[in-house]
Amino acid sequence: MKLTSKLLMLMILSTAYLLSSIALPQSFTSSFSQKITNPKGKVIRYSGKVYFSNHKLFKWKYTRPTKKEVCSNGKEILIVDHDLEQVSAYFIKKGIDISNILKRARLYSTNIYVARYEKTKYTIRLNQNQLQSIAYYDELDNKVQIVFKNMRYRNGNISSKTMQCIYPRSYDFIDG
Repeated sequence: MKLTSKLLMLMILSTAYLLSSIALPQSFTSSFSQKITNPKGKVIRYSGKVYFSNHKLFKWKYTRPTKKEVCSNGKEILIVDHDLEQVSAYFIKKGIDISNILKRARLYSTNIYVARYEKTKYTIRLNQNQLQSIAYYDELDNKVQIVFKNMRYRNGNISSKTMQCIYPRSYDFIDG
């Protein structure tokens, strides 16, 4: 998956919670499945667990089909590919403008919200006031759908150790 798609996922997840009629929890965990369909109909499926804490920290822990971790504090992103034994670090050039996203979000129908941000349309579905799924088209016209299951809201922050991407020093490190 391209870096830009991963950045979009981070942006979408934070956006989805802020666009909904529910309050943004201080933290949450959830398992997820992600389906990416390219314009020719080829499908790639990913799954894993996502962590959100302190209103800005994210960690995506992919378990299938490859083992990867993506951690971000909103300014930097760290991608650990355990199969390739490689770590990539990047600064996020464009921050997430939550206030603009909120201003543009509109209720489409019961439990479904639509938001346009940075020329991208996001469809967000809630189930009992909790995030259920997010769908959008990425910059390569791939259809991306992320479905969340076993969503657990928390009042406190998730431990900083859990939110870190841990990797052996022997991995190759690429500083973008």
